[in-house]
Amino acid sequence: MAHAKDGGGLGLDLETLIDRYKVNLLQLIFGTFIATIAFFGGLMTFVERYLPNSIRQAFRYGKHSFKGELDPFIAHLEVPKSWFRHFYIFAVFWSWLAFYIITSTIQSGKEAPEYVMRFLDFMAGGRSHRKVETDSTTALVGTIMLTLQCTRRFYETNFVQIFSKQSKINLSHYVVGYAHYFGTVIALMSNTAGFVRGSQPIEFTIDNLTGQQILYLIVFGLAWQQQYSSNMILVNLRTDPRTGRVKTEKHLVPKGGLFNVISSPHMSLEIVMYFCIADLFMPVRIWRLIFLWVASNQTINALLTHRWYQETFRDYPRNRRAIIPFLL
Repeated sequence: MAHAKDGGGLGLDLETLIDRYKVNLLQLIFGTFIATIAFFGGLMTFVERYLPNSIRQAFRYGKHSFKGELDPFIAHLEVPKSWFRHFYIFAVFWSWLAFYIITSTIQSGKEAPEYVMRFLDFMAGGRSHRKVETDSTTALVGTIMLTLQCTRRFYETNFVQIFSKQSKINLSHYVVGYAHYFGTVIALMSNTAGFVRGSQPIEFTIDNLTGQQILYLIVFGLAWQQQYSSNMILVNLRTDPRTGRVKTEKHLVPKGGLFNVISSPHMSLEIVMYFCIADLFMPVRIWRLIFLWVASNQTINALLTHRWYQETFRDYPRNRRAIIPFLL
């Protein structure tokens, strides 16, 4: 019993400290991600040749992984790229749980259960400082979008995508994947009516949907479908069209669809989808940070991928850009 009381006291102390000093753990997580990708991404883009092999090895993965002399310590911190599927297993569970909590709270017409409130207080700035900045309908629309994306990526990574057995990622990338989905799903509720003390959700009806929400649902749906098509083009490069069996694990030049104009349409479309969600939540600061993180991360990876294609394939189409058609 003494241990239980100590644990409860520790929990209370942490909650009190977070509230007193306005510590927003979500903003801290994504702010750190942005600063890290901006710093190391800038170094990799402009002065990579002067960097230690350890940094280059840790940052690069997949097709543009570091090919020079490997740092033994960094090598020990690498895991198979196929482990990507792990954090999509987590993401699909976490997003569907959020969908259930949000829909049940809207149906009840009351504020969310106390355990949800305490968790949000702990993660998003403290009991006294969380404010309502968006309505429950917006949160539901955003949750539907993110849950659809997590569900499709879970399906792709676990049942469709072909990972090279030789492809590795740094352990930090693996951990960041979990942290990204953990924080993004929480952000759907952090400043939403019904999930802030003293507020209530509004009843959901189709009439409550705004023109902006309908527009972004359509844009998101188109981007969602096009990203799936782009991923299937990559999968088909490695399979026999007659049998469907894996014929190679090599990286080849993709053709067709948006690959005709950019090297990484799946990364470009990821930015579009997150823009749709983030702009709906625009008053909420954490969603601006999430979008900046996704946009910067996807852009840096697309630039490295584009450079790799150009250096690896002499006949690589010159008219293709990295991530924005005709521009970048």
